[in-house]
Amino acid sequence: MAREPRKPRPQQFRRKKRRPCFFCVEKKTLDYKDVGFVRRFMTDRGKIAPRRMTGCCALHQRMVARMVKRARQVGLVPYTVD
Repeated sequence: MAREPRKPRPQQFRRKKRRPCFFCVEKKTLDYKDVGFVRRFMTDRGKIAPRRMTGCCALHQRMVARMVKRARQVGLVPYTVD
């Protein structure tokens, strides 16, 4: 009795290639006073977006979080969205 050859298994978990950090590539500085730019790093509910959504490296993600928090304290960005 001869066995049939096995079928190759499909790859179950394919990792997406991480895009490079926006700030490392563009050399752009963080500014909490630029409200449109700050909103880019927030979700539609007003939360700080995670690293996997923003595409930032760990260093710049911490800076982004600090920038959003400063903008909230000054009153440029609301804490929650109704």
